[in-house]
Amino acid sequence: MKKLTALCLTVATPLIAADFRPIFNGVNLDGWNSPDMSYWSVQDRAIVAQCSPEHPCKKNQFLVWQRGDIDNFELKLKFKIEGQPNSNSGIQIRSQIAPDGHALGYQCDIDRQGNWLGALYDEHTGRRVLAKRGQKTTIAANGARKTQQISDPAALKKNIDIDAWNEYHITAIGPHITLRINNVVTAEVIDEETAHQDLLGKLALQLHSGPPMKIQFKDIMLKRLPMNEGTKKIVLIAGAPSHRSGDHEHNAGIKLLTKRLNKIDGVVAVSYHDRGWPKDASAFDNADGIVVYSDGGGGHPINQRLKEVDELMGKGIGLMCMHYAVEVPADPTGKYFKQWIGGYYESGWSINPHWLLRDTTLAKGFQGAAGVEPWQAVDEWYYNMRFRENTDGLIRILQARPDDEARSGSTSWPRGPKKHIVDSSGRMETIMWAVEREDGGRGVGFTGGHFHKNWANDQQRNLILNTMVWMAGGEVPKGGVKSEPVSEDEINANLDPKKNMQRIKL
Repeated sequence: MKKLTALCLTVATPLIAADFRPIFNGVNLDGWNSPDMSYWSVQDRAIVAQCSPEHPCKKNQFLVWQRGDIDNFELKLKFKIEGQPNSNSGIQIRSQIAPDGHALGYQCDIDRQGNWLGALYDEHTGRRVLAKRGQKTTIAANGARKTQQISDPAALKKNIDIDAWNEYHITAIGPHITLRINNVVTAEVIDEETAHQDLLGKLALQLHSGPPMKIQFKDIMLKRLPMNEGTKKIVLIAGAPSHRSGDHEHNAGIKLLTKRLNKIDGVVAVSYHDRGWPKDASAFDNADGIVVYSDGGGGHPINQRLKEVDELMGKGIGLMCMHYAVEVPADPTGKYFKQWIGGYYESGWSINPHWLLRDTTLAKGFQGAAGVEPWQAVDEWYYNMRFRENTDGLIRILQARPDDEARSGSTSWPRGPKKHIVDSSGRMETIMWAVEREDGGRGVGFTGGHFHKNWANDQQRNLILNTMVWMAGGEVPKGGVKSEPVSEDEINANLDPKKNMQRIKL
């Protein structure tokens, strides 16, 4: 994974409980999942994993938090382990999940005997123990390690009552991971190893294979921390399934773009596909920019969250809406969109025909257009937006001249013609735009993205990736993003299940 700016320090600031959000409701396993749920249950407001002679655990089991990925964070929870001395468990952080459900990556270790309790292990990657209890390890980019003893492991063990509930407190800031048990640091790792460093991934709880045992977790609280200096976090939201196969493929498009954003230095991107809005209450806590790619109109996911989103915008967070997500009701959402992103699609005023993009211009000097050349593509390019009354600060990123057929409304919905559209024949139209807000945030509208196959177009994809980085306040790479090409297999990956599914040809 790419290297981000490091912030290498031991966090010792007193914690405020109100800053943490619960991610386990104490009632059921809503938001948590494992390939084999037979080991997992909720008892007395705790997540319980248990194996027995009648139901042995022959391979490691992982219960994964489904609501989002974790990047820079603090996690606090209580744990209790029962069973034989070699009973073993752990907490996976920033992990990648294999197809069989196995979590790969950092594990904050738990065992009843106390050999590994409070250590940081790298599950299933070959690196194994990164820091034992009482150690601090620094790992260089080439994998070379420097380990120092920072405290007495025996004394740390005495701070833990293995027959009672104990608190695990995990802090991860960039490459620096600190483990505490019962308010005492047990291990630290600064991991700069290029081939293995994980700065983003899943949270999971482990039931280790082995003897009959019982592990319990409760009071699970997450707090997201600001990203490292020079790093911007972008949250991408995919809307619910919509239209026919190959059109409005919100989930597939967002995943394709997220994958490439995460290969840009100084960018961390996370995606959500919760039918339009994240169920993760902490999703925006450390975000610098938000991208919404979803259906719009009366069903736009922001319509019912105007106050929440306005508060986020007031913090200077960027907002980018793509395709149908630029269409909202004129009142009240349209008024907010004029403030947040500079304009919106207004039903009855704007128009949405399918037409060939050509005779285009890109905004000179705009960072998002760096390295991008005009291209031609058929899409449902919206135009005649309802912009702010004062458009002096409007950046017209992408403009094109629709032909008279595109103005006729023969392919728009509802069908045309609309006199004010027809009467503007020959006029250049803005189909992607941006604004810089007084609150410090940036807003973007992009009207393309109806046909999923167009994400395979290098120019369109790189323009959008550049602009996402700009929208979040990041530094666009010199010469612009040069993202990897999209194969036919990738363009067909993660498509929403729809009737009459068809393979997209490139």
